[in-house]
Amino acid sequence: MNKSSSNKIVKDGKDPNNLRGDPITNDRYFCKDFMNKEWNYMWTKVWLIAGREVQIQEPGDYIVHDLVKESVIIVRQKDGSLRGFYNSCAHRGQRLVECDSSQDSFRCPYHDWQFGLNGDVISVPDEDDYPQGSPVGKRKLVEVRVDTWDGFIFYTMSDEAPDLMDYLDPIPEIYKNHNFKDQIRAQWVRVELDVNWKFFCDNFNESYHTRFVHPQVPSVIDQDHFTSRYEMFPKGHARIIQMGRPSLRDRVNEDEDHPFKMILESWGVDVSQYPDYETLSEKGWTDLKKAKRKLYKEKGYHHYENLSDEELTESPFQFIFPNIAMGVQADGCILLNWFPHPTDPEKCFFDLWDMGYPIGGSAKGIGKTGRDNDQAFTSTSAGIGKKDEANDQEFLSRTKVNPVKLQEVELDFRDYDGGKGVEDLWDHVVYQDWQLTDGLRRGVRSKGYQEPYLAAQETRVRYFHETLHDYLNGKPPK
Repeated sequence: MNKSSSNKIVKDGKDPNNLRGDPITNDRYFCKDFMNKEWNYMWTKVWLIAGREVQIQEPGDYIVHDLVKESVIIVRQKDGSLRGFYNSCAHRGQRLVECDSSQDSFRCPYHDWQFGLNGDVISVPDEDDYPQGSPVGKRKLVEVRVDTWDGFIFYTMSDEAPDLMDYLDPIPEIYKNHNFKDQIRAQWVRVELDVNWKFFCDNFNESYHTRFVHPQVPSVIDQDHFTSRYEMFPKGHARIIQMGRPSLRDRVNEDEDHPFKMILESWGVDVSQYPDYETLSEKGWTDLKKAKRKLYKEKGYHHYENLSDEELTESPFQFIFPNIAMGVQADGCILLNWFPHPTDPEKCFFDLWDMGYPIGGSAKGIGKTGRDNDQAFTSTSAGIGKKDEANDQEFLSRTKVNPVKLQEVELDFRDYDGGKGVEDLWDHVVYQDWQLTDGLRRGVRSKGYQEPYLAAQETRVRYFHETLHDYLNGKPPK
């Protein structure tokens, strides 16, 4: 896992020498002036994810994406292309639509101006009553740039932003074998949280917290910093690649029900051949690669066809500046997307997409802990994700790898309500992250807040803030 990428633009994501050392001040997490500066100099300059192409397959299908002060309509054209427009009537600014749908044209609910799918005005009441001439054929909706990457729809409000593929580079090349377009979004949850959006940028750009906050994960993913690979890319993107094997440091369970054994057995690997934990982790890891390579066709995992050995088992976690994280595994992807509240810097919205392939492999279990419902789990800030020691049951029992039927879902908007509104998501790793946010929100406001004292595995946190600073100073990275 210590091999470096051949891509020349990759920087070591653990080396602080790749940083300027910009300070991370606490005002950025609660100050409205900082929030306004982000809007003027960053959010309106970057590429933003709006949805998936599968949502708008036919001419007239459209999605609405709201962000802070703006609302954007992205609509499928008659020729199959996509176009995006500000959700503002060319007459007097009334919003045209409020939610995703499909229609042959857009009608303003205020004065009944009608717009074609291409944004042109095609009819107005009392067309002859305009001293300056009819607006038909003259006025149009203001357009935004739209592009796609492997089934994901992006847009930008900037004419100066680089092309999408340039902006994302080298991410499309890194994940070219995964075919996200063919995956199904089996879960789509949005939660409003009482915390600044950047706390999640910090959280998903470091792995220092994971052994403590997510102690269930090391049984199937080696999160140790000395076995992981860290990378930083231009435009502020970064990732970590972790081994898909049990950690040799955090030995959660060594009995017959160990979740990694369950995964091996589901691929026909005889786990009795491993005399000890070390062999289970190290040789089992290589045996799993071989088994997947040998059996994927007969098990229906045809999406393995073009995956490398690393992609078959490892667990990369990709951050895309400014607000996307992707946990990409062989059988699916969990995509996380968070964005600011329109008026309150101490609130944000958080989207969770759980995606998997329709046949063989699934999103079920990706990004989840897999704990049984009757097993104890404490939710205090000091023990998030930890087993209740008074309970003699092992708290972790990961679901076996089996094909399941997936179905594309629509948005499920939840009220967090201190976790009560998302209790069915308690088996997601991100639920544990959400539980920390209130303490973060209150702590950064304290007079005791200090400049962060970062470990090497947190280098990407400062890299994110340095990229943000570049935008705020009017000098976005090139």
